[in-house]
Amino acid sequence: MSEPTILHATFTAQPGTGDRVAALLRDFAEVVRAEEGNVVFDATRLVDDPDRFFVYEVYRDDAAFRAHIDAPAGIPFNAALQELIVEPSSQLTFLRRL
Repeated sequence: MSEPTILHATFTAQPGTGDRVAALLRDFAEVVRAEEGNVVFDATRLVDDPDRFFVYEVYRDDAAFRAHIDAPAGIPFNAALQELIVEPSSQLTFLRRL
């Protein structure tokens, strides 16, 4: 059995765009959670800095993660997100279960 693909993504909304980022992310979360290989897609805002976002993602395996990356919904989401955040793109950190 292959290992799950686990990661977290972080990004910072540009000043004044936090609520727009939250709405965009909330809509995208519903799409991702419906993907066959998605196990967890937990999108959150930092309590002490609501312009900072943290997304925890788990996919059944690498093939499921690749399918997520290649899914058509990701292209417009990432294009819209890129216009609203400080970083050039979300910062991904891949994790491994112990």
